[in-house]
Amino acid sequence: MADESKPPQSPDSAKPESTGASATPPEAPKSPTAPSTPAAPKPAATAAKPPVVLQVPLDNDLTRRYRERFGAAILDALEDRKQPYLVIDAAQLAEIARYSRDEEKFDLLEDYTAVDWPRRTKRFDLVANLYSFRHNLRLRLKIPLAANEEAASLVPAWPVANWLEREIFDMFGIRFTGHPDLKRILLPEEWQGHPLRKDYDILKQDDAWVRENLGIESGQ
Repeated sequence: MADESKPPQSPDSAKPESTGASATPPEAPKSPTAPSTPAAPKPAATAAKPPVVLQVPLDNDLTRRYRERFGAAILDALEDRKQPYLVIDAAQLAEIARYSRDEEKFDLLEDYTAVDWPRRTKRFDLVANLYSFRHNLRLRLKIPLAANEEAASLVPAWPVANWLEREIFDMFGIRFTGHPDLKRILLPEEWQGHPLRKDYDILKQDDAWVRENLGIESGQ
């Protein structure tokens, strides 16, 4: 009987049997060592900025005219944020106000207020902000006052000072000679104390007035 034909062998079957030893893959080539990057230098310490100077002495045509006219009554002349201002003696406030309006053409009293410096001999500063329509210029007048010192009213020069001085009187207790009707404008006439003085307790009200007129205890 003829031998049966053997089945065809796959190509893999022709390979010799493995001996069990695994082939070791070739080592990858080592990359050259990268040079170390030097540490970035620390930024130099920022130099401290010089303080901003807000007020500098002022000597221009305007201040020279005031000094020539009023001499020692002009206590100082400065520029603050590009605005001129004069520190003046309260004794000549009325004359300086009229001169400012008539000669220098500061026709508008924009604002009039006060600042309390309780530790100073001259406790208060009155501050008047003037504006000239003709010259498109502003001028600030600062008037130091002692605690019980009165100032001349600016109403004759600028009638709007009527209400502004009443507010200053109400909040600070500063009195103005020559004012036509100096009385409180924000608080009742019977109110005790002046709320914008630094020694007035901001949390304290006039207990007696609140009790009498509102029928409650202060702070209730």
